[in-house]
Amino acid sequence: MGHFADTLRKEFQLGYDEGYDDGLKARLERGNPHRSKPKKKRKLSAKNKFVKANSRKKEFRYRDGKLNLKKMGVAFRRKKRR
Repeated sequence: MGHFADTLRKEFQLGYDEGYDDGLKARLERGNPHRSKPKKKRKLSAKNKFVKANSRKKEFRYRDGKLNLKKMGVAFRRKKRR
């Protein structure tokens, strides 16, 4: 019975993989019907640029690795004032 179950499992996986591949091909051939042109990247705001540039700095991180957004906001406003 073990051999039959293994064979059945392999055949199922083979059929699943073929169906998945066919679905990917069909999606690539017809393209995305909801979008006519490629999506443009949005420009980051000044605050988001500041966060991106300073997010790895130790002074803006808690011990557990999370960002201290309150301290970052204060630093951003201080920097903006200059």
